[in-house]
Amino acid sequence: MIRTTVPTSVRKGAALAGIAGLFVLAGCSGTADAEDQSTDTGSGTSTGSTDSGASTGDYTDGTYTADGSYQTPETVESISVTLTIADGVVTEVEVTGDPKARETEQYQGQFIDGISDEVVGKSLDDLNVSRVAGSSLTSGGFNEAVDSIKEQAAA
Repeated sequence: MIRTTVPTSVRKGAALAGIAGLFVLAGCSGTADAEDQSTDTGSGTSTGSTDSGASTGDYTDGTYTADGSYQTPETVESISVTLTIADGVVTEVEVTGDPKARETEQYQGQFIDGISDEVVGKSLDDLNVSRVAGSSLTSGGFNEAVDSIKEQAAA
């Protein structure tokens, strides 16, 4: 067997470049996959009217629920989002996860713990979450559910 010695600095550099590349690809993949699945939105219930044609504008006050999904490196995950809207502003948010992987349970938990600070008090039209409490992929499912809620709440 022939052994070759590679300097430590080269090994570390290659490892860091590989890890950085994985993060870039994972971030791109999660967003693209979540967008590709936008036609497969979960069922939603609402206390207001439904108009699937509008994406901005006036919204009927009420509480709306929708599901969103997103791709992780291991699985396709889903979350359920419930928003209470008054005068076009989010007054309450509740997110329920259904993790299939152990790591997803951790990230969904972090997302759920931090999402209220990001969306309560903001206009429904201004919601577009990218990263919450270290969780970036979960936001794809959240944004998908918000798009569905916008359609449900359109006045």
